Amino acid sequence: MATNLQIDDELIVKAAKLGRHKTKKAAVTQALIEYIQHLEQQKTLSLFHTIDYDPEYDHKKQRSRS
Repeated sequence: MATNLQIDDELIVKAAKLGRHKTKKAAVTQALIEYIQHLEQQKTLSLFHTIDYDPEYDHKKQRSRS
């Protein structure tokens, strides 16, 4: 899908240079991948202290092979 965006050229050039990307497209793609990962991490972090667990659960017991 072709997309035309007006992005500050200096930002893309700097990102491409710092990330050692050969093209502007590669720099933008990597930035989007990292942005998505960041948002997914934030979503996961928001679950902390919201999930109840069984205090009797023995995680070491699950590791035994018997």
